[in-house]
Amino acid sequence: MSLLEIIRQSLDSLLRNRLRSGLTMLGIIWGLVTVVLLLSYGKSLGEGVLNGFMGLGDNVIMVWGGQTSMQAGGERSGKKVKFLDGDTEAVRDAVPFLKAVSSETDDGFSFKYGSKVVNIQSKAVDFPYGGMRRLNVDQGRYFEAADFTDHRQVVIFGPHAAQKLFNGYPPVGESVQIEGHVFQVIGVLKNKIQDSSNNGPDNENAFVPFDMMRLLRNQRDPDSIVFQPSAPELHLKALQAVRAVLAQRHHFDPKDDKAVPSWDTVADSAEIMQFSTALDLLLGIIGAMTLGVGGVGVMNIMLVSVTERTREIGLLKALGARRKDILTQFLLESLTLTFLAGIVGMTVAVIVAYLIPPMPLYSDIYKTANHEGDILLRASPTIMLVSFAILAAVGVISGLLPAVRASRMDPVVALRHE
Repeated sequence: MSLLEIIRQSLDSLLRNRLRSGLTMLGIIWGLVTVVLLLSYGKSLGEGVLNGFMGLGDNVIMVWGGQTSMQAGGERSGKKVKFLDGDTEAVRDAVPFLKAVSSETDDGFSFKYGSKVVNIQSKAVDFPYGGMRRLNVDQGRYFEAADFTDHRQVVIFGPHAAQKLFNGYPPVGESVQIEGHVFQVIGVLKNKIQDSSNNGPDNENAFVPFDMMRLLRNQRDPDSIVFQPSAPELHLKALQAVRAVLAQRHHFDPKDDKAVPSWDTVADSAEIMQFSTALDLLLGIIGAMTLGVGGVGVMNIMLVSVTERTREIGLLKALGARRKDILTQFLLESLTLTFLAGIVGMTVAVIVAYLIPPMPLYSDIYKTANHEGDILLRASPTIMLVSFAILAAVGVISGLLPAVRASRMDPVVALRHE
């Protein structure tokens, strides 16, 4: 028989036993809805946690001065390493596969606006810093190259820092005093989700050009160097190259990671992605087991169907049907039942996913709009494809035993069956 004929017979068989077929399909529908919702939850949670961590920046690596633990160049171990003016430029010039490099210095400054004086944690940075650290501007503008070349006294606020000093008054264009020096406010950053930070989240910080540290603290040396490899897979090579440049300038062993400690967000994000993958796998297994319960129902109804159609199977074999033909027929009937329930289940899953409201994750903490950072249950094409793959496996496994049993029947015994 043709494939269409087998499917037609399968539908006729389902319609003859509507209640039994409906209850069997209900198990598949319930299982598929569970699979879709669990996979959607895992995907959204994993993406939310990763985006929260990546609020620190895209493939960012930070290094700062430490203390040597190895002897090198006649120097004893235990020597403190302090970055000097020119180290950042040396790294930028010597390592060709870095996309961006910036000095960074963190300090708390006294900010005065009108009669109000508050202390705000601030970062002095170079021009490429914003692109690496996702410093997206909501009001005004980000730094431009002329702000650094012309030594302009300008400042950018994180949204919470701006609220702290200005109490909701539009800050862009206003002048503030930082440690007694007048700076112009040129921008306010967008409120962003940031799960990890160095010396406070960007929402709470203010940012000034690095050269202004000479004015505010009479300081020319960076506390740390922030850089971004040209490709994520080069992160270890980039870190080794940067450490080698600094080792040559400060006379320590380039293999001494204690001399220049680092924070490699590329490696950390890879670990978070592994956690997300493991969570997806766990939830997928739980969903598949739930769907497997529905598969047991399919297997049961197919075994009953084989018993009820024993004489039909004997007649087909007497007319020349091979074991493969019988096996294919009953296996396709099982898959027809499974996928018909699957189509209904997928439709129900998509509707239910949209009806479930966003589940809070970051919105309450960061006061984001439009549920940004929350867990949204949405059946993406990938999730639907994975769900149907699980469904197909359940359908094949559920139908295989009844189909094998039917194909192995002796036609003589089958024809005598009452």
